[in-house]
Amino acid sequence: MKIDLHAHIKLSKKTEFSIDYFKASIHEAAQNGLDAIAMTEHFNTYRFHDIYEALDRHYTYQEDYYDVEGFKVFPGMEVDVQFGGHILVIGSRKSILELRSRLEPHTSADDFVAFSQLLDWCDELSLLRIGAHPHRESNPLTQHDIATLRRLDCFDLNAKDVYSYGPGMRETVMGLGQKIGIPVVAGSDTHHPLQFGSVLNELDGDYTTVADLRACLKEGRYRIEVSDCLETKVKAASLVKKLLKKNGIADVAQWIGK
Repeated sequence: MKIDLHAHIKLSKKTEFSIDYFKASIHEAAQNGLDAIAMTEHFNTYRFHDIYEALDRHYTYQEDYYDVEGFKVFPGMEVDVQFGGHILVIGSRKSILELRSRLEPHTSADDFVAFSQLLDWCDELSLLRIGAHPHRESNPLTQHDIATLRRLDCFDLNAKDVYSYGPGMRETVMGLGQKIGIPVVAGSDTHHPLQFGSVLNELDGDYTTVADLRACLKEGRYRIEVSDCLETKVKAASLVKKLLKKNGIADVAQWIGK
């Protein structure tokens, strides 16, 4: 199974959820060889619950994923924590929605949840947790103490950071993983379908539960694939995203029109 563990399905945090944009995103992901994504939309995105209400109307949810015409979409979120950093959390729909409820008082920058509190909740709710883009200068994770970082399951090799900082970022993140003692996994961090396939994880089997997915990653039974077209994919996605945001959501509807 090939999976992207850091994927957004909205153009930005400020836009409304569009089922057509979602369908176009999944189609593009499948066209780029993916079998699954972790849907790690920002926890404080505009009208977060609209996403799950729409998916519940359109698709079957089974085990720990939505079945989108044979493509697996695992529920998740990207959560800001106090003193900087983003954490990807992946789990059952019930657990993700419960965590989102607990985070309701922590959606603004002045009130982001303490890192340790988030990890305690993840323990309780059996959530996979990945440290997103740990060396991104604008929002790193490395300022947190080693003991707390060791409570993560993985670090994120982020396609945007490989594009922004160069191929050496892979070695930098791998080095952090070795220092802390946790594996590194790949995530495109896409907000636009063109970025799918820039990086992915090829697992040793087909997994349908987050518990099995977590075990596969923790035991290193996967390999990271970085596309030769990463720079083109990320650059194109970034440029189109900026153009669409500048011209408004109507242009997104035109872009996905068939």
